Order: sequence, then C-alpha cells, then structure tokens
Amino acid sequence: MLSRQALLRPARVINTQARTYAAAAAASSKVKAPVALFGVDGTYATALYTAAVKTNALEPTAKSITGLGNLFAKDPKLAHILATPTLSPADKNAIIAELSKSAGVTGETIKNFLATLAENNRLGLLPGVVSKFGELMSASRGEVEMVVTSAQPLDSKTLNRLESAVAKSTYVGSGKKLKVTNKVNSDIIGGLVVEIGDRTIDLSVSGKLAKMNKLLNDAL
Repeated sequence: MLSRQALLRPARVINTQARTYAAAAAASSKVKAPVALFGVDGTYATALYTAAVKTNALEPTAKSITGLGNLFAKDPKLAHILATPTLSPADKNAIIAELSKSAGVTGETIKNFLATLAENNRLGLLPGVVSKFGELMSASRGEVEMVVTSAQPLDSKTLNRLESAVAKSTYVGSGKKLKVTNKVNSDIIGGLVVEIGDRTIDLSVSGKLAKMNKLLNDAL
C-alpha cells in the first residue's frame, strides 16, 4: 500500500530526474539498438536501451526491467493503475517509489527513465516498454526467442527436447542461442503452437479443427 508520506512527496523530484534522463538519452543518439522496434513503447524502450549503453548501465538496467516485468506478471491490475489518467504528480511519485522498491530497481538511468514516463503521462506504457526492452536484450545477447504455447504446462524434459530439436534446425541461425518460454492457453485444446522469431508453427488441436472446418466450408 502506498503511504501518505509517499503521496505527498514533491512533484519536482520527477521533473529533475526527467531532465537528467533526457540529457543522457540525447547523448546516446549515436548508439544503435540491435533491432528496430515499432510503436510508442518501442520508441521508449529503444531510448532506455541506448541511454543504458551510453552510461555503462545496461545489465543493471536489464535486471531492473526484469524485476518490473515480474511485478506485472504477478499483479495484472498494476497495468490498469499505471494507465489511470487522473493520477496527480504526487501519485506518480509514490507509484514510482513503490515500484522501484518492490522490483529492486537500481541505478540512475532506469530511475530517471521512470521519472520521464511519469512527466510525459506515459506510465501506462511501462508494461509494453518492459516487453520491448526484453526483445532488445535478447537481440543484443544473440538470443532467438521460442514461445511454446500448450493447453497444459510442459515439463522441463519436454521443453529440453523441443529446444534441442529446434536449436539444430534452420530456424535458429549460426551462433544464436535459443530462449524458450512456455505459455499456457487452454483454448488450443491440445497439441502445441510454436513461435520462433516471426515464424509460427501451429500444431494445436484447435488449429487442426479450424483447418478442417475451412475445408468443409469450401467443399459445400
């Protein structure tokens, strides 16, 4: 819960940190991101990445972003709170302080970035920025993300077998590392949906049923 003292913190804290971050981001304009991202959240994620590289704070920033991502995963309501348009400057200050404490946020780069989001009324973009920043880090580390969606959670043995099979395929380039994530979606009924980069392999029961229905409809 946010304390009364936190809510009453002066709004000028945000303004000062935001100016500091803006200066760092401007100075990092010559740093090239490993991949091009789109959307407003992608723009902010890229700005954070380049500023972190310029200030030699990439790994600490990535760790802080991971901590924030874990918070959003545990409490989906946080995203709605951040997107509330009626938040006062004091509210934003308090939210940033609470998020930073709970996620273990460290370093001026990420703290100033959060202050910039608050000053620009963009705190609602933070969940998207966290996701996009993860894409940048994966690309910088030479990782190829594979998302395996199943109706039930997969055990580690099955995931390891999938990872070994895909790692040897043409889907993963030479020298790349595979990063595997298992998502659960009961709507696919059974089977798997495998996403590797921008490619999707639909081996789900729901996908097969959809194809069958299409064939039947086309035949009628």
